[in-house]
Amino acid sequence: MFFDRATQRNLKHLFSSRPSICALIFKCPPDYYHIFIQKRNYVDVYMNWKKDSYYDSIESIHKSIEFKPLVALKNCIAAAPDGCIPISAVSKRGKDLGVPTKVARFLRQYPSVFQEFTGPNHNLPWFRLTPEAVQLNGEEHKVYSDCKADLEERLKKLVLMSGQNRLPLKIIQGMQWYLGFPDEFLRDPEGNLGGCFRIVEMEDGMKGLAVERNERVLSVMQKNGMKKCGYGGNPMEAIAFPFFPSKGLRLKKKISNWLEEFQKLPYVSPYDDYSGLNPCSDVAEKRVVGVLHELLTLFVEHAAERKKLLCLRKYLGLPQKFHKVFERHPHMFYLSLRNKTCTAILKEAYCDDLAIEAHPLSKVRKKYINLMKSSDVILKKRRINNPVVDHPNVHPKLDLDYVEEDITEIAEVGS
Repeated sequence: MFFDRATQRNLKHLFSSRPSICALIFKCPPDYYHIFIQKRNYVDVYMNWKKDSYYDSIESIHKSIEFKPLVALKNCIAAAPDGCIPISAVSKRGKDLGVPTKVARFLRQYPSVFQEFTGPNHNLPWFRLTPEAVQLNGEEHKVYSDCKADLEERLKKLVLMSGQNRLPLKIIQGMQWYLGFPDEFLRDPEGNLGGCFRIVEMEDGMKGLAVERNERVLSVMQKNGMKKCGYGGNPMEAIAFPFFPSKGLRLKKKISNWLEEFQKLPYVSPYDDYSGLNPCSDVAEKRVVGVLHELLTLFVEHAAERKKLLCLRKYLGLPQKFHKVFERHPHMFYLSLRNKTCTAILKEAYCDDLAIEAHPLSKVRKKYINLMKSSDVILKKRRINNPVVDHPNVHPKLDLDYVEEDITEIAEVGS
C-alpha cells in the first residue's frame, strides 16, 4: 500500500499522539467515529458565470429594492392616527427608511399606493394610502395574526442554527425583512414572542434572543429525504442535495466527478453539533451548503443579497469565505447580478413546488408588487392627458423635484 506525503504525515501525527488513536476511538460514542476518517479531495471549482433569465425575471426578488422602502413608508402612513401624514413627517427620514431618492419623488412614483392631496395649512402636500393599499395592509396584518406560530417557528429555527442557540437581536433585525416579520415583532420580543424565547445578555453588552431546545429539529433536507429517499434520520447519514442545472451550464469532468462523490458524503444538519468536524474536509463543506440551503428556505422569497448574509458567519459556524459556496454549487444556487448587487437564490424553491413550504407572506407581497406595477399605467395616462407637465420650461405647483427642506421650514415657522 502506498500513500502520498500528505497522507503519511497525517497518519504519523495520528498514531504518535497521546493518548493513542485507538484509545480515543474506543472511548468515543459511535456518532463521532467520522472525526477520524474525514478527508479533503479539494477540486478548484471555478467557472464563468452563466446568466439564467428565469431566475433574473422573478419579480418578487428583484423588485424588493423598491418594495422594501415602499412598505416602510406605507407603515408610517398606516400608523398615523388619521391614516395620513404631511410630507414633512418623513422627508428627513429617507435614509432610515431606505428610500433611494427624495421621499416626495418616491411617493409620487407610486400613485396606485400613495394618494397625494393638499393639506390644511400652507398648501403642504399630504399623503394617504389608496383604498387598494388599505385593503392589502389589512391582509398583511391578518397574515401576521393568523400565521404567528409559523413566523415564530422560522425565527426559532434561525436561532437554533447558531452554535449556542442564541443570536444577537441586532443580527435578527438585519434578517427581519427576509424572514417576513412585522416591525413590532422585535420591538418587544418578550411581549410578542412565545414562551420558548428569552432575552439574554451577550458579549459586548449586546442583547440576544435565546431558545430552549426541547426536541430534535429536522431540516428541510432531512424531512424531504425521509419522504423521497428513504433517509432514516441517523447521524452522519448521507443525503444527496437536489440539483437543478441551468440551461447551457456544463461542468468540467473533474468537477462533475467531485460533485458525484460530494453527494455521497454524510449530511450534517444545521441544527446538530459540528464542533468535531475538520473545517478543511469535504464533510464540513457539505455542512456549509446545508446551512445555506436551510437558511434560504426560511426566507420569504428563498433568496437574499449575498452581502447581507455575512453578518451570520460568526454565529452559524461558517468559514471566512463561505460566500464562495454559492459559486461552487451552481446546480443548487443561482447568483443574480441585477440591481447592481449579487443575490443568492435557492433554485429548489422555484423548480420544485412541493419541496419547500411557501412563506405565508409571499402571496401578499406579490399582490403589493402587482399594485406597484399598476402605477406605471396611471403615470402614463397622466402624461398623455397633461403633456404640458413634461415641458422643460413649465413647473407645476407640486412637481417631482419639490424642495422638501423648504416645506419643513415653512411647517416649522407656521407652528
